[in-house]
Formats: sequence, structure tokens, C-alpha cells
Amino acid sequence: MEQRDIEDSASDLGGGRRSIASKDDDRSLDPQWLRWIKHLQAIAQDGLTYTKDDYDLGRYEQLRELAAEMLAAHSTGTLEEASDLLAFETGPATPKVDVRAAVFWEGRILLVKEPGEAGWSLPGGWADVCESPSEAAARETLEESGLRVRPVRLLAAYDRDRHDHPPIPYHVYKLVFLCEVLDEVPASDVDTDGVRFFGEQELPELSVSRVTRAQISRFFEQYRDPGHPTDFD
Repeated sequence: MEQRDIEDSASDLGGGRRSIASKDDDRSLDPQWLRWIKHLQAIAQDGLTYTKDDYDLGRYEQLRELAAEMLAAHSTGTLEEASDLLAFETGPATPKVDVRAAVFWEGRILLVKEPGEAGWSLPGGWADVCESPSEAAARETLEESGLRVRPVRLLAAYDRDRHDHPPIPYHVYKLVFLCEVLDEVPASDVDTDGVRFFGEQELPELSVSRVTRAQISRFFEQYRDPGHPTDFD
């Protein structure tokens, strides 16, 4: 399963286009059942990473299977899909890092529209191994918008669960960098369906799994007044 597939599957738990989405009208931003699943998955993942005892390995496998059954029971996904999503995570259980770029030009902010998405978001995605967070922000911006940028300031370090994003089965930290445009003319080869700068009062429908309207408003404040501190949880 590719990195973007994992990102899309996880982000769509809260009501996206894929099959693993919350059932019925359950749209709580931090449902208790999902918190239990995350804790069970973390215990199982750490146990499978560190234990050397075959008996314990079997118990941790059962614990992960139980978490998958709970996820399938509370979502529209199948047990197989839920199991695959949790089994993809290996090694020590730690939060994922989602890196975003806030790029401004003449008082407007850069937003991109990923293939198949109804809403727009800041360019960004999962950070890759062997690159710094700021390097990830610059790389993602180039890939998704065609613009070369230079990160100049960390605007926010968010715990995703503490903001108005739909729930996903992973614990995620979101880092947002203010970036300067290096090239006014973007490259034409991008992996998104839309690239555009928007004014604060003309924001389109957003991909709220990736960024919220309140967050973008805050980034405008920090852009206009460099004296505003970095936000963090």
C-alpha cells in the first residue's frame, strides 16, 4: 500500500470517499471508541516490536485483531480493510508527522486540490525518512504546486486530535511552516488537480481532514504580524 493510499484511507475515516468512514451520524471529533482503538493498537504494535516470546507474540496479534474488529464495527469498512490499515504500522508506536506549507503571495495563501478531493488544502503530507520537517514542506510544495519555496518560520505544531479535524485511526502531529516563494513561475508537472492563491475572504471548500478554516485564519494573522508567536499544543 503506497504512502498516499495510507494517508487517504486514514483521512477518509471521518467521512471521505473510501469505505472506512464512521457509521451513521457518528461524526464526533474525538470519539471514545477511536481512542480505545488507538491505545490498543499502540500496545499491540509495541509488543510485537519488542517481545521475543512466541506466546506473547500471539497475544499481541490477538490484541491487534481485536482493535481491527472494533474499527470495522464502528465504521463502514470491512474487517479486512481495518486489519490491513492497522497492520501497515510496524515498529515502535509513535505519532505520525504531517507537514504543511503556508505560502503567501501578495496577501493571498496557496491552496492545492488533490485528485479526487472535493476540498482544498495547504500543500503538504507525511514527512519522509532522512529529511527534516522544513525540507518535507518544501518538497511537498514543489510536488503539489510546482513552486520552489523556502521555509522561514514554524507557525504551528499541532496535535491533530485537539483541533476540528475528522477522526482517523492514527495519532498525528501537524507542523506548519511559513514559506517564501523562490520562483514566480511554477513548474507545470504537479500531482494535484488544482493550484491557486486565495484571499482570506474568498476561501473555497476545504479538505478539513488536512486543514481547517480557523487554522488558515490564524496563519493569515501570523503572516500579517511576524510578532505573533508559534502556536503549539
